[in-house]
Amino acid sequence: MLPLGPGESVRHPDLRDRLYELLEHDHLPSTHGSRLIQLIVLVITLDVLAVVLASDPDIAASLGWLLRPIKVVALVVFAAEYVARLWSVAGHMPRRQSPGRDRLAYAFSALGIIDLLSFVPATIALLLGARSLEAVSIVLPFLKLVRYSPALRSLLSAVQAERRTLVGCLVILAGAVLLFASLLYAVERDVQPDKFGTIPHAMWWAIVTLGTVGYGDVVPVTPLGRIITVVAIIWGFAMIALPVAIISTAFAEEIKRRDFVVTWGMLAKVPLFSHLNASEIADIMRLLRARTIESGEVLVRRGDAASSMYFITAGEVEIELPTQCVKLADGTFFGEIALLHRTKRSGTVTATRKTRLLVLDAQDFHALIARMPALAAHVRTIAKARMADSGDLAIAELSQAEHEEQGG
Repeated sequence: MLPLGPGESVRHPDLRDRLYELLEHDHLPSTHGSRLIQLIVLVITLDVLAVVLASDPDIAASLGWLLRPIKVVALVVFAAEYVARLWSVAGHMPRRQSPGRDRLAYAFSALGIIDLLSFVPATIALLLGARSLEAVSIVLPFLKLVRYSPALRSLLSAVQAERRTLVGCLVILAGAVLLFASLLYAVERDVQPDKFGTIPHAMWWAIVTLGTVGYGDVVPVTPLGRIITVVAIIWGFAMIALPVAIISTAFAEEIKRRDFVVTWGMLAKVPLFSHLNASEIADIMRLLRARTIESGEVLVRRGDAASSMYFITAGEVEIELPTQCVKLADGTFFGEIALLHRTKRSGTVTATRKTRLLVLDAQDFHALIARMPALAAHVRTIAKARMADSGDLAIAELSQAEHEEQGG
């Protein structure tokens, strides 16, 4: 962290750093950061719902005693979150400037402006009783969900990545609007001067037609005008499909990149693979296959032969061991010790909710061991060092494997 500038407090650097981690990084399930984010998302949802319901006079009259406190609490939470982010961001911005400049960088960033606008206009509207301003400000808290939704962030990243192409589509669309409006102006202006008497009037028809909305309030009546309209409609289909295809392709690529980063980070943290280099981890990634199990579905049973090791990408499973039950969630893994020692499963694994897994089959696992003999010795050293209460199956499986080896 950068040295503090004049006037900066040095009382709670640990508190500030931890607060930043809670707000920005500590979002895995069952962590304090995850619970905090879930609380903020709940407040956003309740706030938007309260504003929507309050727009109905009957509901506002009967539930005003509940809706107004919800709005007030939401504004307090949004303001507290903004202040917390503004204070904790010092020393954590990418350019690592002075604390004051870090805070200014956050304040003028897109997300910082959204955080500020999520409570300032609504607060003014609540104090002044300006219901129209309050209704308009409903979208601002909703935009905060961009920060907490990976899917929305991926969509925005896709749009950002293809912004030049999308701008090109808009230029083509504007040209098409001008072209077809000019043609209909030339053909229909004498027949329908009230609707096509000027090019701006004709542009309304062109926009509606190219957008395939077809309001029907302005239509050509001459044969040539109808022929031009047919061409405009067909052109409109193509114009709609083009940006949709661009965004959907970019979105799919963004999801692939995000999953690649998640998978890479997960594999790099697995003790079994932590000492491998980038090319070796990439080789392992190519061997993984995806699997989804539903809530309540049993993945493996105690005593089954070990056929795979598993990485949890989303969801949660419960492992019933002889002496305890443990739960594993996003980012955790299990089963590598049983594979390494070719022993049986030490517990029954059941999904507590819908869970997505990455699976490394035994055949591929042992092929890796054959190519990388240091893996076997490495995993023994790592597994023996783990804590028994860490929520990992390594200790139980290693103990069982050693017991079977001694018995054999």
